[in-house]
Amino acid sequence: MDWLQLFFLHPVLFYQGAAFPFALLFNYLCITDSFSTRARYLFLLAGGGALAVAAMGAFAVLVFVPALGAVVLIHSLGPRHVHRPTFLFQMSWQTLCHLGLHYTEYYLQESPSTRFCITLSSFMLLTQRVTSLSLDIFEGKVEVASEAVGSESSLPKRLWKALPYCSYLLFFPALLGGPLCSFRRFQSHVQGPRSWDPRHSLWALTCQGLQIVGLECLKVAMRWAVSVGAGLTDCRQLQCVYVMWSMAGLFKLTYYSHWILDESLLQAAGFGSGFGGSTGEESFVPDADIWTLETTHKLSLFTRKWNHSTAQWLRRLVFQQGRTWPLLQTFVFSAWWHGLHPGQVFGFLCWAVMVKADYLIHTFAKVSIRSQLMWLLYRTLTWAHTQLIIAYIILAVEARSLSSLWLLCNSYNSVFPMVYCILFFLLAKRKHKCN
Repeated sequence: MDWLQLFFLHPVLFYQGAAFPFALLFNYLCITDSFSTRARYLFLLAGGGALAVAAMGAFAVLVFVPALGAVVLIHSLGPRHVHRPTFLFQMSWQTLCHLGLHYTEYYLQESPSTRFCITLSSFMLLTQRVTSLSLDIFEGKVEVASEAVGSESSLPKRLWKALPYCSYLLFFPALLGGPLCSFRRFQSHVQGPRSWDPRHSLWALTCQGLQIVGLECLKVAMRWAVSVGAGLTDCRQLQCVYVMWSMAGLFKLTYYSHWILDESLLQAAGFGSGFGGSTGEESFVPDADIWTLETTHKLSLFTRKWNHSTAQWLRRLVFQQGRTWPLLQTFVFSAWWHGLHPGQVFGFLCWAVMVKADYLIHTFAKVSIRSQLMWLLYRTLTWAHTQLIIAYIILAVEARSLSSLWLLCNSYNSVFPMVYCILFFLLAKRKHKCN
């Protein structure tokens, strides 16, 4: 049961739903031009503060302090020096919070507070926005108004200058979830004129609502199947494969439902792709491309599409900056960002090896398979294998104890990643000989 508690008893859905009317109100006031630009920033910031206090209680301080610290660093350091200190400050604070969670779970053997878990989740999203903004400043995509040395500026003037950055880091539609919204997109939507197509916008929200209802119905059926069946503790041989697939399916349905709800909240506030958007800004990147995730036979493509905006953020922050072993660096950092639980360290390292093997396998298949029938058989087998490997990784990452991780590793399910590991070493050796 420890694998399921994190999601299915989580009140984040309630708080996201409670924020929905305010998101619609904000978008409506912007469309009717009832707000000045400063009032829009203040509305989003005040909404974020209120939502943080309601959802996190006293733990909201753990989010407010690094957000304010990041704004101070952004205004204190030059564009060429802002990214590294900001990144280190943010990740150090987040690591300390995760160590507090480790202390509670592993040393005290107690269940962490639900509010603290919500705080950690919100903090991880804050880290995305802070590092995305600092990278934009470092790369010259965002210009921070700087004052000459020795200039005397009043406190109110400095606060007004910092308002857009504080509002971006704490704006309520993205505080508890949602695809990563860049600062440039955020700023263009707040400051620019709004255009609204009621039929298109309401139809998009209706479709998302129906998707959520459908996913929740599937979750009820899948949860029943998991509850009445055997678990990893008492399954036998190939039965463990079905247990792993059904439990991972329950997790995936929960992820999809959360991602679509988070996306719809951003859409309702006017920061999405089809609800009160403006022209000329960066494209909106949804997290849940369910069709691709469930039909692809390439593990590498699944990896790029899973939690899509986060995958793009990791690619930009780590993969493109890494000079040696960038893929491994990306997955190691992802484990650090998630909290370095034992299951996460094992799961993300396994994922990195699987992706590397996937590249070699598909490259070899392209030059080796000639007939259409064999290609169809190959796609079917690799699709099934991809889904089972992903199920294995999801259960590993979501394991909250060493005993749960050991049950998974000691089951028949370990055969699937082992097959890819063997193919990886064989094809890597073959590639080295060819070179």
